[in-house]
Amino acid sequence: MQKVIVIGCPGSGKSTFSKELHKITDIPLFHLDMIFWNADKTTVEKTVFLDRLLKIIQNDEWIIDGNYASTMELRMQACDTVIFLDYPVDVCLNGIKERKGKARGDMPWIESGEDDAEFIEFIKNYNSQSRPKVMELLNRYSYKDIIIFSTRAQAEEFLTEIKRKNVI
Repeated sequence: MQKVIVIGCPGSGKSTFSKELHKITDIPLFHLDMIFWNADKTTVEKTVFLDRLLKIIQNDEWIIDGNYASTMELRMQACDTVIFLDYPVDVCLNGIKERKGKARGDMPWIESGEDDAEFIEFIKNYNSQSRPKVMELLNRYSYKDIIIFSTRAQAEEFLTEIKRKNVI
């Protein structure tokens, strides 16, 4: 495990999981939101985003967290490990509620207390609209090390096991 992508529905805890994996393994961590968004909630040009991403994936080791469907296949081609946080919608919606108003190292701004109706709708439709595309890519790249968690407890057990192995 040297080149890892962490994907899943918004609110699933990709960044939190990735930060913990980074702490345990010391593999450099990159958040797609930090290379795509500006602090004023505007986005960088697509060419700038792609250039930043291409520079990252040329490194020998990395953890990249985030979905960004337009570059997911590129990241799957480059990685050796895919971690998919495949959680129920209610878990993801709760994850969004819990992070509001908190400073995060994976976003260039603090999310306000107001709900973004379009974003919430995206989360509610993730399993019917985005997940099938993710599953198709996972099938296409089935020769990669693919780890799918359906509960937070499974992900925590995995991190505990990785930590135990790194100590030995």
